[in-house]
Parts: sequence; structure tokens; C-alpha cells
Amino acid sequence: MYLLENNCTDPTWNLALDEYLLTRFPGEVLTLWRNGPSVIIGKNQNALEEIDLDFVRTHQIPVVRRLTGGGAVFHDLGNVNYTLVQSCGAGDFNNYAKFTRPIVDFLATLGVKAQLSGRNDLLIDGRKFSGNAQTVRNSRILHHGTLLFSADLSRLSGALRPQNLKLESKGVKSVSSRVTNLADHLSVSMDVETFLSRLRAYFLETVPGLLPYSLTADDRSAVETLHREKYGTWAWNFGFSPKYTWSRAAKFPFGLVDVRLDVDRGIIRSATLYGDYFGRLDSAGLSDALVGLPHQREVLLPQLQAFPLEDYIAGITAEELFSLLCP
Repeated sequence: MYLLENNCTDPTWNLALDEYLLTRFPGEVLTLWRNGPSVIIGKNQNALEEIDLDFVRTHQIPVVRRLTGGGAVFHDLGNVNYTLVQSCGAGDFNNYAKFTRPIVDFLATLGVKAQLSGRNDLLIDGRKFSGNAQTVRNSRILHHGTLLFSADLSRLSGALRPQNLKLESKGVKSVSSRVTNLADHLSVSMDVETFLSRLRAYFLETVPGLLPYSLTADDRSAVETLHREKYGTWAWNFGFSPKYTWSRAAKFPFGLVDVRLDVDRGIIRSATLYGDYFGRLDSAGLSDALVGLPHQREVLLPQLQAFPLEDYIAGITAEELFSLLCP
């Protein structure tokens, strides 16, 4: 097994690396890594249900979808992540006790008593510091997890707080829980870099045959392709969301406008407009023009600005209708 050195803190690149290690890397590998401030959502989640969009936009926090299921988590440089890829034996999938045991044992060497709770969380005194997730491809299993060490918990609570939207979705929802930082439970103070170094040394000492490894140029090229074509795209991070229904209404001087959208894989599949507004043409024509467009801010606003909205809803501006169509 290899211990991969990874100092990149770009969440889109690091999650592309996870997929590469699972699907194309020839051996078994363990890697420790960190991300800059980011929200990482599970593969089967609806991004809009998990985050406060105003908060993440204001703080320029990227939202990235991973290849495993489970709930949304917040990352920053005070959070240490680990990924293990190996052959999947009988009973390995969903065996979180097996894959988190090395972490629990390592923390015990620091005087911290941690335990697995529920399906996939590690707790200290009833408070969560680690979430874990798994997936299997071609008889190989990827297990990865978070270790909150000195994360900014105020940003965590701000980013992972969905807005009060009328959104009906079949996405898997996160379960809220009390969280804590490992640094608050250590008897000897250390920074996150020291913690990371000691965890790396522990694995080298305790895992038989573990060898340091650095990515080759070919490795990096393959990861960059995944990063560019998948993990760095709106289509994957937002467009991959499960089907949902969006609705929003507002009263304007010219009347009430009520918008209803059915969105599947990020594309508007049907749109309906209700209200007591007036228009020279039937507003069904405007609804039809929305069908087939991505439910994406950067696409919808230019489309609305180029459309003769006044013919369908007298008095409305592109910005006013846009405020109803997008979060």
C-alpha cells in the first residue's frame, strides 16, 4: 500500500483525485489531505437543500459534489481528510467500524477517547468530529472521512443552513448534529500541521509495507481531466441534483407573480406562471421559453434580459422575474 503525499487544497481537484485513485490508480493507497473553505455534498443530495446560498456566495465558498453518498460537510484548512482505497473484501462495504478503527486508535495515543456512533460518525463526549462515507467500484472500495481539528465552526453553521425555500426534492437530506474540534480535547496543544504530521507518522509506523508515494505526471494529467470535465463543473456540482420542484411568489406593483418549476438534473423540464398580472400575450409562451434551460443563475439572467418579457407580464423587469426563478 502507498501513502500518497497531497498538499493541494483545491476541493474540486482533491475530489477528482479521490475518483482517480478508486477507478484508475493501479494499487492500494492511503492519502491525507485538506481543502480550503468549501461545502462538500453527498452524491445523492440536492445542493439547494443543504446550503445557505447567500452565505456561501458572500464568503466565496465553493460547493462541490463528491462521489460517495451521505450528508453535507464543511471543510477548511482546520479540517483533515483521509482517503483509503483498497480491494473490497466480503463485508467491507458499510463496515465503518473497521475503517475508522485506525483513527480511533491514533487518537487514543493523544489521550482522546473517540467512538463510532450510528452508522458513520465518530464522536467525543457525544459531539461529532468526523463523518465518513464509502463507495465501491469494480471490487475496490473507497473510504474517506473528515477530522475536524480546528475548523471555523461559525462558518460551518452558516454555510450548512439551508434558506427557507419552497423546495420539494427527493434528494438525501443531511442530519444535523452537534460538532466539536479535536484541538479542544487534547491535553497537549498542537496546530493542525503538527496533528497531520503525527497522523502520517502513525500510519507509517503501524501499517505494514506502507510506502510513500508522489503523483507522477501521468497521474496528475488524469486527475486534471476529471477536475476539468467533472468536479469543476456546474453540471456535476449543481446540475446532478435529484429531481426537485421549485416555487416562489412575490407581489409587485403590477400584480402577483407565482412561479413553479420542475427541475431534473439541473434542467428546467416544465414551468408554470400564475398571478393576477396582465400581458399582451399568453404567459404560456414565456413558460415554454424557460423549458430546457439550466436552472443556473449565469444562464437564466442573460436569457431573460434578451426576452420580450413585457409582452407576457406587463411591467416586469428581467431582474424581478429572475429573483423568482433562481435562489
